[in-house]
Amino acid sequence: MPNNKKNKSALKRLRTSKEDQIRNKSRRTTLKTVEKKFRTAVQEADAVKAGALMQDYFSALDKTAKIGVIHPNKVANKKSQIAIIMNGLKK
Repeated sequence: MPNNKKNKSALKRLRTSKEDQIRNKSRRTTLKTVEKKFRTAVQEADAVKAGALMQDYFSALDKTAKIGVIHPNKVANKKSQIAIIMNGLKK
């Protein structure tokens, strides 16, 4: 809490940042869930299911980067990792 309780903008900023933190945590959790589903499909060697989940994961990554939850470079790295995994699965 800010020391000056009369500072309305500081109180509002504190309140909104907590709301954003909760929202961003939910989005990160959703990303992890989609990634886990993809990785289980890869473990089962189900190329069709993994391909569909890969598209979902790419879409989720792009959306979270667009909002600013994760850095765009992290999205590029994750997409590269997933593409390498998929190429190994198709062989």
